[in-house]
Amino acid sequence: MNYIVAAVGDWNKALFDEYATKLSGNWSYVTTPNELNAKLASGFEPRYIFFPHWRWIVPVEILNNYECVCFHMTDVPYGRGGSPLQNLIVRGHKDTVLTALQMEKGLDTGPVYLKQALSLKGSAEVIYTRSSQVAWSMIKSIIENEIKPTSQQGEIVTFQRRTPEQSEIPSGLAPERLYDYIRMLDAPDYPKAFINKGSYQIEFYQAELVGNNVNARVNIKPKDI
Repeated sequence: MNYIVAAVGDWNKALFDEYATKLSGNWSYVTTPNELNAKLASGFEPRYIFFPHWRWIVPVEILNNYECVCFHMTDVPYGRGGSPLQNLIVRGHKDTVLTALQMEKGLDTGPVYLKQALSLKGSAEVIYTRSSQVAWSMIKSIIENEIKPTSQQGEIVTFQRRTPEQSEIPSGLAPERLYDYIRMLDAPDYPKAFINKGSYQIEFYQAELVGNNVNARVNIKPKDI
């Protein structure tokens, strides 16, 4: 049996190297839409295509011809849409569930294979790594048990994808909320939490909450870079 994992992030490649060798079947890892298209065009016919962490819209032709499974960090139908981690933390959530769902044309509207608890403790990078580890336990269950997805149930709440401009830290945040704002954006390739000061932009990362103080590293750069 053939399987494809389509993901971005060094942590996902490391987890693929660790977990795929422990599962039966032939596994292939791709990191871009072009690599995915080339793998499918080569005659590699996957039973499933798993998307633990993906940035692009998957073409309908692929969704219609292969069973595609994505992993969304909310208890869908609550939290369909973009930037789920940041939207959850902004709303004060301390934990959530990771949902494995079948991909279809609608964004996060597909039927659900299973859900598993996920802590939102730590930086965005830590949470994304934790999420991918949980995703691999779900992948194992799906392929070993041939789990059939079932329709989503409940009230639909849709999240909006955040823009880089929204990484600017709002004024007046309490220390815990300031800490949350910094950590929820602290991952590779994400726009860091920042404030503007004159002609400079000050970015914050590696935050710690110590009593009523927030300690963090900073990067200072001209605003036009």
